[in-house]
Amino acid sequence: MTTPKITLRPATLDDVAILELWDRDPDVIACSSDDPDAEAAFGSDWAEEIATFSNVWAYYIAEEDGRPVGAMQIIDPHLEPTHYWGECPPHLRAIDIWIGDAIDRNRGVGVEMMRLALAKCFADPEVIGIVIDPLNTNTDAHRFYQRLGFTVVGRRMFGDDDCLVHQLTRADWRNGVR
Repeated sequence: MTTPKITLRPATLDDVAILELWDRDPDVIACSSDDPDAEAAFGSDWAEEIATFSNVWAYYIAEEDGRPVGAMQIIDPHLEPTHYWGECPPHLRAIDIWIGDAIDRNRGVGVEMMRLALAKCFADPEVIGIVIDPLNTNTDAHRFYQRLGFTVVGRRMFGDDDCLVHQLTRADWRNGVR
């Protein structure tokens, strides 16, 4: 399989329509919620979410040859205002990733997106690790993250979602996929 050439750029208001479309994709919903009646993965006001771009909370669009193929959010879980992660030590980052269209899944786009995101996070010398929270039922995501060097921290409830938290330390990243 040829590795796709992926770039990451900050999301803009021009991306709202594609984010809304991907937000309603059944596969994206299934990866983000155990609620079988959920109509949206995130149900966000994307314009408002994008407007909050900062060093604490940022959305990125992954592109292949200028075509959007996925999105990701990178946050500082210690400082982000919703306190989604609860009490979290400083110097971590949390990543959410999703591939928008079924034709872009299972062909290396996610690996390239994560490679770029990990490099972006660890470019800050103070960042000591990255956490992720795939649903406990999403065993494909567990395998994906573990292939990238993430290790299981444990199960945790985030609202109604039963998640299996993983972490990648800077030391493990240095020895892993880049």
